Amino acid sequence: MMTHLECTYCGKTYAADELHTLCRECQRCLYPRYDLAKAARTLTRDALATRRERSLWRFCEVLPVREEAHRLSLGEGGTPLLAAPRFGETIGLRRLLVKDEGRNPTGSFKARGLSVAVSRARELGVKKIALPSAGNAAVAASAYAARGGMEAHVFMPKDAPEPMQAQCRAYGAHLTLVAGLINDCGARVKQLAPQEGWFDVSTLKEPYRVEGKKTMAYEIAEQLDWQLPDVIVYPTGGGTGIVGMWKAFAEMEELGLLERGIRRPRMVSVQAEGCAPITRAFEHGTRHAELWNDAHTIAPGIRVPVAVGDYLILDAVRQSGGTAISVSDEEILAALRDVARLDALLGSPESAATAAAARKLAASGWIKPDERVVLFYCGSGLMHTDLV
Repeated sequence: MMTHLECTYCGKTYAADELHTLCRECQRCLYPRYDLAKAARTLTRDALATRRERSLWRFCEVLPVREEAHRLSLGEGGTPLLAAPRFGETIGLRRLLVKDEGRNPTGSFKARGLSVAVSRARELGVKKIALPSAGNAAVAASAYAARGGMEAHVFMPKDAPEPMQAQCRAYGAHLTLVAGLINDCGARVKQLAPQEGWFDVSTLKEPYRVEGKKTMAYEIAEQLDWQLPDVIVYPTGGGTGIVGMWKAFAEMEELGLLERGIRRPRMVSVQAEGCAPITRAFEHGTRHAELWNDAHTIAPGIRVPVAVGDYLILDAVRQSGGTAISVSDEEILAALRDVARLDALLGSPESAATAAAARKLAASGWIKPDERVVLFYCGSGLMHTDLV
């Protein structure tokens, strides 16, 4: 039920069934738009309650892949929303929940975005994809490309976790290790993609990864009986998830899945102190985040010195009445171990950054004891057991 693509910055529109990356006018991000009135006829609370499909494709009316035959699915989505009462008690939050995205088929929430992006690229005739990644996105892209019989060319920093490199190779991807950070990997993709005939599926540089990530908001609303939490705490690198969820809340109101005028969650962007361009921009009151020099942190997924969707992240945080916060590597490690020990949830360091942030925000009074808070555990900790 997709109708067209729309630039999130200048408003220019594009035909939906052509291959696009960024807006040709302003080089900003494009969003798919849908006939929500038509979608609302079938995408109802009652209909969702009876659907046997449990993956993210159960929300197919608001996803961009037109033909079911082109959906490349490994069972992504449908992750649990779990209580974390013992850790919550230690930090003074009585209604603390964790969305455990490590249950996705490639071990992280990147499976959502890449399932949709690679499916749509394949539907539009793409044979070869490429992207830069700190780790998890490369694994997901490699897996879904393999599922679709496509070539994947992934570029990762040389110090990316070895288990993630091994998974890419196992899926048959062409892996290039780069001396530098994810933005350096992105520069290589930008240089080579036109020469090699690769389609770039980098974060927010094509319109469809965000659509997979937005399904996290649909799931949370459904899991909370069509209510919304007070606060969502999200680890921010490229920021596709926070952007996608903010888009989804508006869609759900239009669809009638949420009550009109419902109070939306305050969105919290979490970064590491060693790489915090969004936090710095938020504190300085700017709409764009400048490149962060000498980026370093134990959490590779949020070691992203610059994000193409910076303005969308900052808009969502500000419009929601949220905040942007950074945490130290020491705070990340302490939270990782505490949540695992107290509530048996072993997340990646990026995941644990949200627990560390919740601890700080609860201590400052920014989050109140009785507020319902959702932490996004974006990936499994099994790739990072050396940190425990």
